[in-house]
Amino acid sequence: MTAEIVDFQPAGTATIAALRNVSLFAEGLSAATARSMHLPGLVVFHGPSGYGKTFAATYAANVHRAHYVEARSSWTKRALCRAILHEMGIEPAQRVYEMTSQIADALLASGRPLILDEADHVLAAGAIEIVRDIHESSGAAIALIGEERLPAKLRAVERVHNRVLRWVAAMPVDLHDTRQLARLYCTGLTLADDLLEAVVDAAKGGARRVCINLDLIRDAARAEQPSAIDAAWWAGRPLYTGQVQPRDDAWSASKRGAR
Repeated sequence: MTAEIVDFQPAGTATIAALRNVSLFAEGLSAATARSMHLPGLVVFHGPSGYGKTFAATYAANVHRAHYVEARSSWTKRALCRAILHEMGIEPAQRVYEMTSQIADALLASGRPLILDEADHVLAAGAIEIVRDIHESSGAAIALIGEERLPAKLRAVERVHNRVLRWVAAMPVDLHDTRQLARLYCTGLTLADDLLEAVVDAAKGGARRVCINLDLIRDAARAEQPSAIDAAWWAGRPLYTGQVQPRDDAWSASKRGAR
């Protein structure tokens, strides 16, 4: 009996919410939005690249109707403010201080949170004090998402560091997360736990690598129609680890001989 193959269809938010990092970040942002107003309202979500932080932020932004902005390495203070106002649908003023007031006023009026992804770029641009000004003026919950060294970078900016309500560390992907991702990206297939465990080992904590491997497995299963999608079926084939694969020895030898 062959495995049933059906085309990919996005799963519902309940499947997405089951991922650990999605839940962790959603809880942190919920705490900031529901806090007593005498408490600070910054949330810092930090961890290595590929851990699914942006995936978690997108889910939380939908749940909380948050304004979501992904910073860029080339941005200046002006560019950051303009990007936030564009997300809000507001025509930006000319000066940075005017744009900062526009953002704060909009957040105060709407009560919606602000999520700034790739926040390391915000610090590099010297714009983190603008974020603090917006927070102080609006009282809005603001989430900063960045790499694993983001907390250490913020420690050097005490006036921002001491306004953090929650520090949320992104967790490496585990078997539970991999099962959920398999349900999302391999709809209609049943992947055995021994194969999923191999995917977890190959991913070394990264949700993005898990997704790449699930895509490889799904395509192979569609082509081969195996009776069981398990480690025995996959045996002998590599899984993606992020490492550059060496060239085949026989191919390398033939190239040397041709010189």
